[in-house]
Amino acid sequence: MTAAPVLPDAFDPTDPGLNEIEIPLREFAELRKTAPVFWVEQAPEARAGFLDQGFWAISRHADILAVSKNSKDFSANENGVIIRFGADMTREQVELQSVMLVNQDPPDHTKLRQIISRGFTPRSINALKEVLVERAEKIVDEALARGEGDFVYEVAAELPLQAIAELLGVPMADRGKLFDWSNQMLAYDDPEYNADPATAAAEILGYAMMLAADRKENPQDDIITKLVTAGEDGEGLTDDEFGFFVILLAVAGNETTRNAITHGMMAFFENPEQWDIWKKDRPTGMVDEVIRWATPVTVFQRTALRDVEIGGQLVKKGDRVALYYASGNHDDEVFDNPTVFDVNREHNPHLAFGGHGAHYCIGANLARLEVEVMFNVLADKAPNISQTGAPRRLRHAWINGIKELPVKYA
Repeated sequence: MTAAPVLPDAFDPTDPGLNEIEIPLREFAELRKTAPVFWVEQAPEARAGFLDQGFWAISRHADILAVSKNSKDFSANENGVIIRFGADMTREQVELQSVMLVNQDPPDHTKLRQIISRGFTPRSINALKEVLVERAEKIVDEALARGEGDFVYEVAAELPLQAIAELLGVPMADRGKLFDWSNQMLAYDDPEYNADPATAAAEILGYAMMLAADRKENPQDDIITKLVTAGEDGEGLTDDEFGFFVILLAVAGNETTRNAITHGMMAFFENPEQWDIWKKDRPTGMVDEVIRWATPVTVFQRTALRDVEIGGQLVKKGDRVALYYASGNHDDEVFDNPTVFDVNREHNPHLAFGGHGAHYCIGANLARLEVEVMFNVLADKAPNISQTGAPRRLRHAWINGIKELPVKYA
């Protein structure tokens, strides 16, 4: 029997060096048993210039869910949702991001979400299925023609990029720009990328505003026109709101789904009997099990607006709380055998879309569709796909990312 880990006083599950090796699931299991609301004293280099304290790490599924649903006591806007900023991040830079949906509180969040949801109706998403199947088939055919390569770049990244391009009406030739910009925005912890997040964000904003100006001048039957022109409520997105929506879509709709598909493929490699089940039976539980297993965003934060108790621990007004979705998705109080990858899992109330509160992922159905389509096409066209080398993980504080996964397709 494996001994439980001894947690050091300075244990910080947002340490990008730690996550570059693996998500600390054994340590999270120990926290859930012994200190489900655990104070993390961040090292000075891990803090933004305006933050001089640590945060509470929330590890139990029930507590994460309770905070996610409680917008009255916990704010996404106060300090944003990103748990670990760069050391040179200023309060002004964080406040500039407050126009982004994920960093807003009601009533601003409610109003903006209502406008954005015009583009994510079930009808809009279902209308994409046929074209996404065609795109996925072409992606896999091209991979098969190569024989072997990098699954992340050639397969997992391509379908989300093409879905975003299709959704926004972005020329397919420009999808590479979205790929590069989103990588630059998120890879600031990984020295391999030499990332410049501020410049990448400015590039996306400029590109988005160009798209918005074009649709205002030449309306079309697409999501951009729906978002930037007045709807039945007389409201449309401002240029800034639309620009930050495109940033959110480029990051949340690209990076997260790319990593879900990659982690799903790795899970199938590690559990070949599950790949056989998928190829033969196509169980409906596969999609959410892949997303639970991957948990592409491992943690977001909230800030307490008043003194409040979580899991028996008093959290003071102004304290930050970190919602560790990766831990909640492995809580054995909720999931049977959570360390087992099971495509037939029936009870799967995972938190990978941010819990079930006001900030539940608006693109969840699109992400599910992309995962389902890609693994259907892979099972049909590349049933004997195999891993040929070790994956390389992204060094990051809150993204469970894979940079490279060498495979043989045929």
